[in-house]
Amino acid sequence: MLRDILSGKDGQVEAAADVVAAAAPDILLVTGFDYDLDGVALRAFAERLTGRGLTYPYAFAFRPNTGWPGKADLNGDGYVGGAGDAQGYGRFSGENGMAILSRLPVAGEAAQDYSAFLWRDLPGSLVEDAALTDAAKQVQRLSTTGHWSVPVTLPDGGQLTLLAWYATPPVFDGPEDRNGRRNHDETVFWLRLLDGDLPFDAPVGQFVLLGDANLDPIDGDGRAGALADLLADPRVQDVRPESDGGREAATRQAGVNATQRGDAATDTADWPDEGGPGNLRVDYVLPSAGLTVLDAGVWWPKPGDPDLVAVEAASHHRLVWVDLDVP
Repeated sequence: MLRDILSGKDGQVEAAADVVAAAAPDILLVTGFDYDLDGVALRAFAERLTGRGLTYPYAFAFRPNTGWPGKADLNGDGYVGGAGDAQGYGRFSGENGMAILSRLPVAGEAAQDYSAFLWRDLPGSLVEDAALTDAAKQVQRLSTTGHWSVPVTLPDGGQLTLLAWYATPPVFDGPEDRNGRRNHDETVFWLRLLDGDLPFDAPVGQFVLLGDANLDPIDGDGRAGALADLLADPRVQDVRPESDGGREAATRQAGVNATQRGDAATDTADWPDEGGPGNLRVDYVLPSAGLTVLDAGVWWPKPGDPDLVAVEAASHHRLVWVDLDVP
C-alpha cells in the first residue's frame, strides 16, 4: 500500500514509481490518487511502472466520495457547495481517491462499493454528537473516500478479497470532533460488516483488509478504540510490519517531540516532529486469520541508504507490505 502520489509534482510521482518498483508487490493499493472516469491517470502511473520493469495488467478504481457534491451544508458554515460540503473533502470530484493495481486478475464485476452507505445507518455510530444538521444527516455518507470489497483471482483459481478503505484524518474540525467521530466509525464499519450487522453480505473465504485508517492505535489524535478492537479481532492478523527506518526516525524525533509511546518500528508515516504529530502508524495490511504470512515490513530505509531519497520524496507515508503464502 502506498499513499499520496498523484496530486504532487512530477518528481514526486517518479519517486513513488521508484518505491513501488523496488518493492514489486503483486497487488498494490494506492491512496491519495486522483480519480478520473476513464482511468487515464491510473494507466499513466502503471506505464511508469512498466518502464521500470514492473507490469500491472489489471487496474481498478471506483469513483470516490472525495469531491462528490453533498447537496447540503455538511460542514456547518451556513453555505452549500465547495470542498467542505463534498461527501469527502475535495476541491474536485475524485481528488485524493484510491486505486488498485494488480498482477492477478481483478474480478471487477464482482466488486462491491459500500461508499454510498449513510453514516446515520451504521449501528452504534457517533453521528448524533457530530453537530450535523438533520438535513446533513439525511445525506452524509460514512466513507470519506470509500469502502470497497474487490476480489482477485489466485493462480489456483481461488479468490482473495481485498477490503480497502481510506479514512478522514481525525483533525481539522472543532470541539464537536466531527472528523474524529467519522474516522472512528469508518473503522467500525469493518467490524460491523464482519459481524453481519450491515445490509451487505459479510466476506466469505480469504480476505485482506488494507488501507489508510489515518489513525495510530496509541499515539497522535483520534479515537483509537475501534482501531484497537479491529487489530485485536481474531478474524484478522495484525502481524505488525516493522522497519529500521521507523526506529531511526523516532530516535531523531525524541529530541524535538518526545510524545512517542507506541513501538516506532511499526510506524508508517513521517510527519514533522516540530509542530506536527511526528511518526505514526496509520497504514494497515491485515490478512484474514486463515492466511499464512511469510513475512511483512514497512518500506522505510535507514539514513544513509540510497533508497531513502525516493521514499522521502514520494510521500509522508511509507509502503506497507505483507507476503502471503497463497495457492
